[in-house]
Amino acid sequence: MNTKNTKTAYFFLRLSMGINFLGHGLVRLVKLQDFASGMMKSFETSWLPQPLVHLFGVTLPFLEFFIGLLLTIGCKTRIAAIAGSSLIILLLFGSSTIENWEAMGIQMIYAGLFYILISRMDDNYLALDRKS
Repeated sequence: MNTKNTKTAYFFLRLSMGINFLGHGLVRLVKLQDFASGMMKSFETSWLPQPLVHLFGVTLPFLEFFIGLLLTIGCKTRIAAIAGSSLIILLLFGSSTIENWEAMGIQMIYAGLFYILISRMDDNYLALDRKS
């Protein structure tokens, strides 16, 4: 496999995931309380405690923004990818409590993309944490 191409592909996947998370965080941060309230409404049928859902709703945009920023600039890429994977696991768990199977399908795609980012870390390229 061409090393130059795999490094370029990794860069674009990392950048895409970074922009995706950064965008999710940004649009939710500007309407934080509305987002958290909407999340609480979505989880009314869940057995999860509403205060926990609210806490997660106000925290999620900050996590998305920070993970997205780190991935976009390639800083602490491994930690950011692991944090992103962990966040996806939390989202999968939450989605399962309200039987949102469609969201879970999309979240599984994210899990697969994070698998690639973590397993191919040696291909990280054009990143602040990359020495060469």
